[in-house]
Amino acid sequence: MHPSRPPVTAYVALGANLGDAQATVRQAMRDIDGLPGTTVSRCSSLYRTAPVDSSGPDYINAVVEVATELLAPVLLQALQVLERQAGRERPYRNAPRTLDLDVLLYGEAWMDGPLLTIPHPRMAERAFVLLPLAEIASWRVLPDGLLAVAGQRVERLLP
Repeated sequence: MHPSRPPVTAYVALGANLGDAQATVRQAMRDIDGLPGTTVSRCSSLYRTAPVDSSGPDYINAVVEVATELLAPVLLQALQVLERQAGRERPYRNAPRTLDLDVLLYGEAWMDGPLLTIPHPRMAERAFVLLPLAEIASWRVLPDGLLAVAGQRVERLLP
């Protein structure tokens, strides 16, 4: 038996724009909480956003904070399993999707690999990531960052 690792605080972005996107994102929050050695500690509100670098209907987006004993690449693999279980297909880059899960931040780690880059390389360009992240972890978003994405249409949905 391996000794467990101390949990790392990570942030995961959730998005969907096919099917019942709100239900899918809410279910994914529960599913993430069920991953081995992983507990969701905070969930943002849901946000409706226009597609960015994508097409199709509006997206439903959110961010969750997790405490996880999983290494970052293992967390990513587990999230990709959840995507596939939700019917995620990847016919082309930025295709509309039933579920998209991205590791935004993993503790204080910096990684730049072929499968995983942390911090997420485009998070600072996307209001649909920064607004829900700021809601649950304001210290992780610079005020200038929110100003940079102020022109993007994002609507916070009521619970």
